[in-house]
Amino acid sequence: MFVLNRQKVVSILTGKIGFQIFAFGLLFFAFAFCLQAKAQPAGMRPPVLKDVGVDQLLNSQVPLDLEFKDETGRTVKLQDYAGDKPIILSLVYYNCPQLCSLTLNGLMNVLKTLPMKAGKDFISLTVSFDPKETPELAAEKRNAYLQKLANPELNDGWHFLTGDEKSTLALAKSVGFRFVWDPVSKQYAHSSALIIITPQGKISRYFYPSDVLSNFEPRDIRFGVVDASAGKVGSLADQVILYCYQYDPNRGTYGLVLMRIMRVFAVITIITLAALILFLRHKTKQKEAAWAARGL
Repeated sequence: MFVLNRQKVVSILTGKIGFQIFAFGLLFFAFAFCLQAKAQPAGMRPPVLKDVGVDQLLNSQVPLDLEFKDETGRTVKLQDYAGDKPIILSLVYYNCPQLCSLTLNGLMNVLKTLPMKAGKDFISLTVSFDPKETPELAAEKRNAYLQKLANPELNDGWHFLTGDEKSTLALAKSVGFRFVWDPVSKQYAHSSALIIITPQGKISRYFYPSDVLSNFEPRDIRFGVVDASAGKVGSLADQVILYCYQYDPNRGTYGLVLMRIMRVFAVITIITLAALILFLRHKTKQKEAAWAARGL
């Protein structure tokens, strides 16, 4: 009769064989979980999430005459911020326990790294879609993020607004931002996105978090602001680089376009060759003039 004593069992479990059994078990459960998730019918998705998401309405007009309250309690309209600058719009609610804070953290990190400046080159508007929230709460949230931002030059470029149900719903609908109140969790179910709006109030770009911490890709936001400004924001280098990229609305990112890169290099090559030819011709004329002066 084959009998394993306690010492041998411990030796097996703590040795190479035990590690292999443990690893195999993890792989088995991971595979089973994936199969279960894949086999789960779409109808089993939580009902509250069916009406949550972001519908891209590119080039649609945002009603700039909508009225809100800013962080000081002053009545403002979206057109007060548009002027000649693009707008980075973020829709959140200030009492959100998790996702909204991650979204605002991601936006704050973008504002820190962008070469263009909020207030000078564009405006960042954060609007609460919860009509019960107040300007006092908006001011508290704004002050907290401005302290984290730690750049007084950007203070006038990031505003936190609240509004009544009519205005908040109208704004959310105009940009395709769908959210619902979940009576079970007593929270709003919603998505995370940054929406770029042109100075004329047209929706230009949508950007989504690049990871689970709701970080956004600064390069994409930078290109989005340059695009929305019609070239009025950013340097000549930004314009040249942007020409080599194209916005992909399905992914909410900018991707390199090979054909455009080839065109840029072709233009650079032609300019370089033309400059070289002119330089050589100039040198040749100088030599001919020198020879003529010597009587050669």
